[in-house]
Amino acid sequence: MTSDADTTAGDVAPPNTRQPAPRRGWRKIVAVSAVAGPGLVAANAGNDAAGIATYASAGSQFVYSTLFFMVLVTVALVMVQEMAVRLGAYTGKGLGALIREQFSLRLTALAVFCLLLANTGLVVSEFAGIGAAFELLGVPKWAVIPPAALLLWALVLFGSYRWAERIFLIMSLAFFSYPVAMILGHPDWSQVGSHLVIPHMEGSQAFILLAVALIGTTVSPYMQFYAAAGVVDRGAKPEDYKLIRADAILGAVFACLISLTIIIATAAAIGGTGPLESAAQAAQALKPVAGQGAELLFAFGLIGASALAGAVVPLSASYAIGEAAGVERSVSRRFRDAPLFLGLFTAQIILGAAVALTPVNVIQLLIGTQVLQGLISPIVLVYLLVLTNRRTVLGAAANGPRYRIAATIVVLAVAAMSTILLVQTILSWLGWA
Repeated sequence: MTSDADTTAGDVAPPNTRQPAPRRGWRKIVAVSAVAGPGLVAANAGNDAAGIATYASAGSQFVYSTLFFMVLVTVALVMVQEMAVRLGAYTGKGLGALIREQFSLRLTALAVFCLLLANTGLVVSEFAGIGAAFELLGVPKWAVIPPAALLLWALVLFGSYRWAERIFLIMSLAFFSYPVAMILGHPDWSQVGSHLVIPHMEGSQAFILLAVALIGTTVSPYMQFYAAAGVVDRGAKPEDYKLIRADAILGAVFACLISLTIIIATAAAIGGTGPLESAAQAAQALKPVAGQGAELLFAFGLIGASALAGAVVPLSASYAIGEAAGVERSVSRRFRDAPLFLGLFTAQIILGAAVALTPVNVIQLLIGTQVLQGLISPIVLVYLLVLTNRRTVLGAAANGPRYRIAATIVVLAVAAMSTILLVQTILSWLGWA
């Protein structure tokens, strides 16, 4: 791969002239700005409506006890995102296409099913987040969710979503007030430090349930598909890998730092009060920053984050599944040209909005979707691990012996948490736990 890249570079800039050098320098700068982003965007996608609810619930229910666990999850996210972007950079293909090429039809179908199931749950949570945000403003969800679904669907299909995306992104920046709220909330810093470096994990079903939800919202299955596809879409090459790797690692660490501040801020505000029951309760962590306007600030951020993810999540699933099926996939196409791609996107929007309208506890729904993500994550991570281990796929860029061991431990640990939760749940159904 390296020799091919070198040859291509030689074709672009012949050695007998120095004139193209400055141009190549500018191209490198443009390439840097072009490929920097997929890792950061994918990792921070977890800080949406369901992510905020899960992190806030961790702080309200277990105070600082989940901090060490989140440090471990951060390490896992760094490794997972790095493997995903490495696949995209060195193969020029997304995860969906590689699964179709490298695995049997049944295993490909399993991957597609898991991704579609996980993403549909996420779409439900995003529309539930939009409804909860407007309810904080005094507007019933039934009056908001249907038009919001129609608006997001139209924005994506008619090509104006890029403009709206910037507005939603700016609105979601309200959640960056959590680090400030954490400081102004005056948490017990000795306890924070202790729980960050010393395990304080519990064996209760409630703790395991929330731990799996934290995995699901932080190492969400669709993030790996998005990260790899984002690198491919930007035309990244193997020589861009160092930049791409830095983007993935920094993005993962930054996203998890924000997550930690949400847990600490909530713990300082309402820690020990038990599971969250409403969005208004979750907003209390922002009182040190916004005072009586905490609910308004929380609602503003929730609308932006939920609307942004409400379109990106189903779109990313449609891209990945279209890639796995080898069919046309583009928002610029008509339904007759890309029926599977646009049909899946439309179906996810309709189903997500419909379920979000049901009379359920929004916070429980948001956390529940992340538990589903956590249960599905091990399956997707196995595909990712196998692909990055294969030299037939990555050549010399495949996982080395040490990395392979570390990545295997990560996948087994995530699978173990999911298995423990499943066993505990089944035992409780049988009345044995």
